[in-house]
Amino acid sequence: QVQLVESGGGSVQAGGSLRLSCAVSGYAYGASCMGWFRQAPGKKREGVAAINADDGSTNYADSVKGRFSISQDNAENTLYLYINNLKPEDTAMYYCAATGGSAWYPCLLTDLVYKYWGQGTQVTVSS
Repeated sequence: QVQLVESGGGSVQAGGSLRLSCAVSGYAYGASCMGWFRQAPGKKREGVAAINADDGSTNYADSVKGRFSISQDNAENTLYLYINNLKPEDTAMYYCAATGGSAWYPCLLTDLVYKYWGQGTQVTVSS
């Protein structure tokens, strides 16, 4: 059974940084994409970063380029999202997701192609 468990969220002041983690278990797909998404109250879910599990190539939403960084630790089966210079508009529930055997170059940021999802971790940024 595939499980994705996020952690690392919290309440921070604008300008601060966070590292979100996603522990992955039961996932045995070779070619796949892993992604981070966020959803603020009253807004649609938005893809912010994705990484190809095979070649490590990344893709970012324009709104987060230069501030967000996605990486993976294959030995630890963990996906990370580093967020720098946090802004109040980054306030949202953050989810990690995996496509489950499908891969793109670069990985897509639409939630339609992601099959497995974590429960989310809340990030709240105060000004």
